[in-house]
Amino acid sequence: QVQLVESGGGLVQAGGSLRLSCAASGRTFSRNAMDWFRQAPGKEREFVAAISASGGSTKYADSVKGRFTISRDNAKNTVYLQMNSLIPEDTAVYYCAARSSVILSTVTFTYNYWGQGTQVTVSS
Repeated sequence: QVQLVESGGGLVQAGGSLRLSCAASGRTFSRNAMDWFRQAPGKEREFVAAISASGGSTKYADSVKGRFTISRDNAKNTVYLQMNSLIPEDTAVYYCAARSSVILSTVTFTYNYWGQGTQVTVSS
């Protein structure tokens, strides 16, 4: 059974840091670009960051650029999201997802797998 499992969420004060992990099992994801999304209460799910299969390319939403860093360890089949300088607006459930593509510039792709999400709450 293929699974993506997020962890590392929690409650943190504004200005603090958290590192989220997305561990894959059931198959290797070393040939999949991977994304992080988030969904705040009452809002639509939004893109946060993406990383190519090799880890050589990354992309960020403007709202997190300079504060968040996406990375991956293909040997561990795990993707990370380091979140620094957190603000209350970062409060959301964070999800990881696997693309059907290898590189980020591919226009046509699907999200084949999603995790169940991990809650991040930033207090002011």
